[in-house]
Amino acid sequence: MITSVKEILTKAKEGSYAVGAFNTVNLETTRAIVAAAKEMRSPVIIQVTEKTMEYAGGRGIFHLIKNDAEFYAAEIPIGIHLDHGKSLEIIQRAVAIGFTSVMYDGSRKVFADNLEITKKVVEFCHESGVDVQGELGSVPYLGEAQMGDIDWDKYMTDPVQAKVFVEETGIDALAVAIGNAHGFLKERAQPDFDRMAMINKNCALPFVLHGASDWENGKVVEAIKNGVSCFNVDTAIRIAFVNNLINSVSGQGELGFDLRKLLGGAQDAVKETVKYKMKIFGSDGKV
Repeated sequence: MITSVKEILTKAKEGSYAVGAFNTVNLETTRAIVAAAKEMRSPVIIQVTEKTMEYAGGRGIFHLIKNDAEFYAAEIPIGIHLDHGKSLEIIQRAVAIGFTSVMYDGSRKVFADNLEITKKVVEFCHESGVDVQGELGSVPYLGEAQMGDIDWDKYMTDPVQAKVFVEETGIDALAVAIGNAHGFLKERAQPDFDRMAMINKNCALPFVLHGASDWENGKVVEAIKNGVSCFNVDTAIRIAFVNNLINSVSGQGELGFDLRKLLGGAQDAVKETVKYKMKIFGSDGKV
């Protein structure tokens, strides 16, 4: 059941749990996420990036997700979301394709420019009934920042700016930076939960945590307590898929030449990873 991402996040916030926003790139990862959501009776967000739209075709990947969700999990709330849209043009393209939720990522811009463009994105999207996630602060990638000592203060979300940003843009969800990091970049030793608490006090909307593939147990509980309603998961899916595929390809016999078995095994590995994350986030059994 294709459902508004805003509705999914609002229910999570009200219910004191979080949902996973899982990145997909192909048929196998899509089917794994949908199957996991069905088995766990969990709402879920399936998201794609600009690079995935280029790789799989924007309409192709969107309708793959939509068709799989509607046919195989009609009773499960599933949101389809554009992750890290970097321009108004890509947002407009996604909306034309049929996306009902988008993220505008202006996090690398100065505050005034991020504010101005996010306003334009919200105005355009809300006219079409499309939800918008904005980002304030910056969740670094490996390459932008190096392993070792990082000046985290220059990356993290300012609670005062967050209040202004949310009120003036009218976004539906806010991606925050409290020491989290994308990919394989080492995170801050301890997330700044005091900062998160201040952001939560200043802004009454769902928060999203990017770079959350390795967030578990106590960190997840503390984040949810301070208003986080969604954790983005990408790296954990890639690791599960690729590791299983490597192990299968290195095996002997027919399996090494049957793509259905090779990719099917990788799909199953992703499904188990997604199910595990749903349990940690507390979204299992919420349908």
